[in-house]
Order: sequence, then C-alpha cells, then structure tokens
Amino acid sequence: MTARGALALGALATILAITAAWWALALWPLAGVPAWLARTREVCFGAAPGGLPDAGGWILLIGEPVGLVTVLAVVWGGALKEGLRAALARPLGRAVLAGTALALVAGIGAAARLVAQVRGEPFTVRTAADVVDAVAAGRVNDPVPEVGLVDQRGDSITMDRFKGRPVIVTFGYGHCETVCPLTVRAARAAAGRLSGRGAVLLVLTLDPWRDTPARIGYVARQWELGDRMHLLSGDVATVERTLSSWRVPRVRNTATGDLSHPALVYVVSPAGRIAYALGPDTEAIVAAVEAL
Repeated sequence: MTARGALALGALATILAITAAWWALALWPLAGVPAWLARTREVCFGAAPGGLPDAGGWILLIGEPVGLVTVLAVVWGGALKEGLRAALARPLGRAVLAGTALALVAGIGAAARLVAQVRGEPFTVRTAADVVDAVAAGRVNDPVPEVGLVDQRGDSITMDRFKGRPVIVTFGYGHCETVCPLTVRAARAAAGRLSGRGAVLLVLTLDPWRDTPARIGYVARQWELGDRMHLLSGDVATVERTLSSWRVPRVRNTATGDLSHPALVYVVSPAGRIAYALGPDTEAIVAAVEAL
C-alpha cells in the first residue's frame, strides 16, 4: 500500500470514528449523565420531543459525514480504492473492515429502534413556555473573551466596540453546506428582529485557512449579512486562539479541510459578559436578548 492509499484509508477511518462519537453523544440515553454533558448535547444537536436531535442536529449528524466522505471520494477516490484493495488483500485488513461494517450496521439499527420508539410518542407542540425553558437552560455568566479580528469590510473588530449593546456571537465557515447556513440564518433572523435594541451579530470563521480576510466579503454576501453584522477572520494562529478562548469545540479533517463542530450561539450582555449559550433557535435567541 502506498503512503497516499494509507493516508486516504486513515482519513476514512477518522471520519467514521468522529461520526460514531457524535452519534453516541446525540442519541445515548441521558439517564444518569452529568448535567454538563446533557447541556453539551442540547447545544450541539438541539432538542426535539422525545429527546432526539432537532432538524439542525439531524442535518449535522447526517450531512457532515456524508459530505466528508463524498469529498474524500472525489478528491482521493483512486487512493481510497487502492487502500481498500490493499486492506482486503490481508486477513487482518479483512477482519477490521468486516468488524467496522458490522459496527456500522449495529449502530444504524440501534439508532433506528430509538427513533421508532420516540416516533410512537405523542408530539407536543412547542409553546412560549418551551422557549422560556430553553433560554433558562442556556443561562451562563462568563467573562467575554476578546476577538481582535477583521470583518468583511476590513474593519478591526473588538468586543469593547460594542459595550452597551447586546451582541449575538456564532461560528461557521464558508465551505460548510449543512449546519453553518442553518445556524447563521437563525442568528441573522434574531439580530434583524432585535435591530431596535441595537443588537450586533458577529460570525467568527472556523476555517481561517480558506475564509481569509480577502475572501470573507464573498461569504458574507452569500450569508446575506447586513448592517451591524460582521463576519470575522484573520491569520490562522489568531483565529484558532480566539476560537479556543470562546470554547468552541471543533475537529478539522486535514484531508478535506472540513470541520465538525456544534451549532453554537452566544448572547453577550451590554455589560460585556456571556449571558446565554444556545443552539440555532431564533425564538430563543430573541427571548434571551430581551431578557438581558
């Protein structure tokens, strides 16, 4: 097996491992788990009736691995076939591939049974009280990290610039076709409805390698970011350091450049503290800002 074939096979294994971890986090029974883990699950995948992920969560769970595997097959299709052929030529490789296939079938079957059980439960219409509960569950009181990046207009952006105004902060990247557009759309809609309160929207790129300061103007137009809406980027080291200070979990696939990440929205109070950590829920974001 050539080094390229081994690398392609390793990339596929990495995608499958990350996917398995995300599905386990999204669907594992919540009984007895720590509160922070349950909250992480809700922030990453939302919460629909029965404890299942919401629409955005399913898009992330299904769309991300499908997209990553598709890109891998298009970019490194020949190398991937070579790696699989080489693995099948060895008893150990055949055993590993067979075990992986059985694990996938078992995992899909378990997920299907869980979904079937929940679908048998009566559907509860989401009420205003549900929105209030979602906001209350996302309540935090953390110091706001600094930003220090540039936006699509070339302006330097710091958090001090928005003192005295509510700020909605979320994260995404231009090549993402699943969870990022959904999250940005929800945050943008909330910011638009809160224009009377002077709300500001900041979208920090998760992909400074491709969302460079020279390119983010194009991405901002694609996401229809208007006034008081800023898409932020900078050099790779600064963006990565900033994302870590905002506690944004992310896993980058070095073969494709795509990232796995939660759909996360922060609401920053006019006093300059993170007041809420929410999912891509426009109503909850609006309610959180109004509760400041």
